[in-house]
Amino acid sequence: MTTLDSYRTVPGSGLRISPATLGTMTFGEDHGWGASVADSERMLDEYVDAGGNSIDTANIYTNGHSEVIIGDWLTGHPGLRDRLVLGSKFFVNLHPGDPNGGGAGRKAILHQVEDSLRRLRTDYLDLYWLHNFDLATPREETLRALDDLVSAGKIRYVGFSDVPAWATAEAIVLARSHGWAPVIAIQAEYSLLERTAEGELLPMARSLGAGVLPWSPLKGGWLSGKFHTGAAEPEDTIRSQGNRPPTSAYPVLDAVRATADELGTTPAEVALAWVRGTPGVTSTILGARHLEQLRANLQSLALELPADARARLDEVSTPKLNFPAQNNAELAPMLQFAGATVDGVTHSVWPSLTGTDSQSRV
Repeated sequence: MTTLDSYRTVPGSGLRISPATLGTMTFGEDHGWGASVADSERMLDEYVDAGGNSIDTANIYTNGHSEVIIGDWLTGHPGLRDRLVLGSKFFVNLHPGDPNGGGAGRKAILHQVEDSLRRLRTDYLDLYWLHNFDLATPREETLRALDDLVSAGKIRYVGFSDVPAWATAEAIVLARSHGWAPVIAIQAEYSLLERTAEGELLPMARSLGAGVLPWSPLKGGWLSGKFHTGAAEPEDTIRSQGNRPPTSAYPVLDAVRATADELGTTPAEVALAWVRGTPGVTSTILGARHLEQLRANLQSLALELPADARARLDEVSTPKLNFPAQNNAELAPMLQFAGATVDGVTHSVWPSLTGTDSQSRV
């Protein structure tokens, strides 16, 4: 049984975090749909009291209010700060008209980190995440600025969120070659309804020794159990006129619901357990708008999917990946092993070799 205090080491580092990270994008009602300050604080209390130590926020979450809520809560809990792994993100420009207000340039990074530290009422961040891809800024400038922040004690570790695999791999190699602070983890959208990270991002992270923290593991609530064939439209969906899963999602939604019924649990728990069980996943980012929702999501830690149930979900949700992912996964082993059984897997023979004397071609 997995619990919040079953801590996991982030690959390539000495940092240990809970298998579920508390996501705080919902903290604050500034946009008309998030959690109140009181509810946000209750979720922080519940998560930490249960043994959770990993909290994720960003400068853009409710335009900085999420960070303020966390900072005020930390102030009310003296001595707790050093027991937590607190992460925030930079990139988004909160200053309209300022060309250096966002992005991954040195000037932008230095003022963004100071703004976040002030709102969070802390002297340092445990994880500081690049929140998106800055095509124009040299990776060396970004990495050196982040390394300087580590040296100055402003941040402890570096992560990349929503950055292409090739650029992340380049950054990891550059940091290693120059002795700069390494990129120890990535964040990426990942769920049963969004598996395209399996094409490049997840294999890259496993190969280069970076942790993976998936976000939106319930695909914005689509996998929560509200949607399935024959279900009435939820009231909040009717009002929003647009937050509906596409028709193509319903075979997956129905399979998740069937698995939940079979195991005597909920669709949300099944979907979250599937993400948590993916090789290379270090901690899943869980967001909630109210305490009961957080509690329900945390219950998924107790669920370990049987192998046959996971296989069925894998099959029904198999994504169409960018070239050359399918080529590498299916054609390459056939060409390489020519029907041999390797590491417990029996491979097919390339059809043109069947029935021919391959030795005559040597």
